[in-house]
Amino acid sequence: MTQPTNNNDIKRLLDDRVLLYNRLDFIDSDPIQIPRRFSRKEDIEIAGFLTATISWGQRKSIINNANRLMDIMDNAPYDFIMENSFSSNENTDVERLKRFVHRTFNGNDCLFFLESLKNMYTYHGGLETVFTDGYRTTFTAFGALQHFRNIFLSLPHDTHVRKHLSDVSANSSAKRLNMFLRWMIREDENEVDFGLWKDIPTSALMLPLDVHTGDVARAYGLLNRKQNDWKAVEEITAVLRSFDAVDPIKYDFALFGIGVFEGKETIGQ
Repeated sequence: MTQPTNNNDIKRLLDDRVLLYNRLDFIDSDPIQIPRRFSRKEDIEIAGFLTATISWGQRKSIINNANRLMDIMDNAPYDFIMENSFSSNENTDVERLKRFVHRTFNGNDCLFFLESLKNMYTYHGGLETVFTDGYRTTFTAFGALQHFRNIFLSLPHDTHVRKHLSDVSANSSAKRLNMFLRWMIREDENEVDFGLWKDIPTSALMLPLDVHTGDVARAYGLLNRKQNDWKAVEEITAVLRSFDAVDPIKYDFALFGIGVFEGKETIGQ
């Protein structure tokens, strides 16, 4: 394939790859399949958030461990969270959760995450309300992510849990949280993402920047910054908005797909 030489050529290529990869069969190998097991809004949100939280490493491992976590929660995550106390040593489910591990995300991290989610749904209106309130402070995803982290960490906690909740104010790319927001907010006719949340526009979403999307973006000259941090997220997302101001993060499918499934042949390296 001829290497695209300008932004118009690159946009045409990426638009083509969006059509190729933004399809339901994409779900077969993607962690988004976990929240797709559910129909209740709160179950989708919680399953999506917890799955996104552990979405690093091998995809097979992510999906297997996310399925295991859903099984521990009786495949009813909202009811499980609201009906349980995660500080009780007499709770057999707590003992099972203590043994849950995905890479550096351990059982104690898991227990805090569930306790914090319970607090959020009990006193703050739930995940959608918290993110939406944060968005309305600045009308940016940055504001939404910063506010969410503040609420999530408002309960007493061990400092270890903080490494699993990205801090955009410290210039983190927040890849997994941006992916979760894409799942919840973005909507299109192919129904890959859920489009559950209506008060944050798709135009405000930021690219879930990872090794694959970053490498492809740099190869095409769409991203100059070398680090995969929040400044890089802002830089590449601004370019994607010039391609589609309403739905810029649809190009996540294209950049990721090229990086994972096509690689050097398509980017001409």
